[in-house]
Amino acid sequence: MAARPGPLWLLGLALCALGGGPGPRPPHSCPQRPLGARERRDMQREILAVLGLPGRPRPRAPPATARLPASAPLFMLDLYHAMAGDDDDDGGGAPERRLGRADLVMSFVNMVERDRGLGPQEPHWKEFLFDLTQIPAGEAVTAAEFRIYKVPSTHLLNTTLHVSVFEVVQEHFNRESDLFFLDLQTLQAGDEGWLVLDVTAASDRWLLNRDKDLGLRLCVEAEDGHSVDPGLAGLLGQRAPRSRQPFMVTFFRATSSPARAPRAARPLKRRQPKKSNELPHPNKLPGIFDDRHGSHGRQVCRRHELYVSFQDLGWLDWVIAPQGYSAYYCEGECSFPLDSCMNATNHAILQSLVHLMKPDTVPKACCAPTKLSATSVLYYDSSNNVILRKHRNMVVKACGCH
Repeated sequence: MAARPGPLWLLGLALCALGGGPGPRPPHSCPQRPLGARERRDMQREILAVLGLPGRPRPRAPPATARLPASAPLFMLDLYHAMAGDDDDDGGGAPERRLGRADLVMSFVNMVERDRGLGPQEPHWKEFLFDLTQIPAGEAVTAAEFRIYKVPSTHLLNTTLHVSVFEVVQEHFNRESDLFFLDLQTLQAGDEGWLVLDVTAASDRWLLNRDKDLGLRLCVEAEDGHSVDPGLAGLLGQRAPRSRQPFMVTFFRATSSPARAPRAARPLKRRQPKKSNELPHPNKLPGIFDDRHGSHGRQVCRRHELYVSFQDLGWLDWVIAPQGYSAYYCEGECSFPLDSCMNATNHAILQSLVHLMKPDTVPKACCAPTKLSATSVLYYDSSNNVILRKHRNMVVKACGCH
């Protein structure tokens, strides 16, 4: 029998056997048996390694009085559906185009909010702080956005507003902070909706100072240059409903591969056939005509169902979507003659021919994936930031003989 792809087949035997529950289920052909506590822990550890996570995130549950969906998870869920709909399509809108270049998307919830406006002649501003310590190493920023919701202003009718965002950098303690301009948007006081400000230019500094919080200052001016209170302009802050609270979203592209491959992803050792001094019959090539290797009753190389369930692993307290996904795996014979349905490579055909003549030294061709695609996982980290990560080569699309 051809060798099975290590991680997918091992996960298939274990995850198909996990206990039941609502949601999509694995096919009935999967072997059904409950996993022991140690087996479950080992499987969880291996899947976390495949997902590139050092451990199981443990987010804080929101208070019982705040069960309404928050703005960042709602936005990230929309991104997840866009990414899951077509991982290879850049899409038409700006978020979709950025998704096409991103392997990782993180949202950051505003931790601290400060307002200033001491008098009619004093400039007004609103500041926000974001904890960036959860940004993983080896990631390059492709885009970063600050999103704040605006409602129509009842105090400023028919007024054009200029909204600017600055990065607040405090190089030394007890010294005035420096401001670095990031973006400017012009809008009308009566506008309503999400205001998106580009803060990508701040990424070089925050990646060098991951131990420091990112500070953003928002300033609003009327067309005559007078400072306007952001609250009077209709820009909502922490006191807004949860679905309209400000947040930041950052798109990353991996610049280096993970240092450790999970144990299950390492190739399985091929079992060497027993040596034999017997030569094939001069008028008969083994594997073509004899019943033992014949085509009757053999299962050719093809794709099989494999369902990975996050729900059955008990991870739905931190995994937002999906509850599970179909990973599939490849299994079956690659014996000569290789049919067209086996999607065999030219090398596999030659290897199969040589195997007939030298079965003790040349193994059969292997049934393995010929096409893989990505899958996306949306989850909370331990700081309650919402993360959307695209995991490449996670789903078998086609199998063949190699």
